[in-house]
Parts: sequence; structure tokens; C-alpha cells
Amino acid sequence: MNAATVDRLLSVKDTAAILGCSVATVWRRAAAGKVPQPVKMEGTTRWSESEINSFVEEAKAKRFTA
Repeated sequence: MNAATVDRLLSVKDTAAILGCSVATVWRRAAAGKVPQPVKMEGTTRWSESEINSFVEEAKAKRFTA
């Protein structure tokens, strides 16, 4: 697998920065199922960068159809 196909795993802080909200809001939205669910492994919680980016793109597309 080359670097172009690697799906980075983002911290909650990085995820919050992409979504433009606070860390607490990311946790609340994840608990409510309003954002993609995180990956939990060995005591860490991370979000898939590609899933977060897709989530943002879907939200942007919906603003014109609502």
C-alpha cells in the first residue's frame, strides 16, 4: 500500500478542527450517532479521515437540496 491510499486516523482534536466545532461536541455527536463512528484500538479513539471528509461533503451537498 502506498502513501496515497492510506486512510489517516484523526484524533478528536483534529476531527473537531475539520468539523469546526469543539472536542466536546465531537464526543456528543459521536454518542448520538450524528457523525461517523470512531475506531477504538489499544486505548485510543480515532476517526477515519476519509469518513469525516465524506461526511462534510455530504453535508455540503445537502444544503442545496433542503
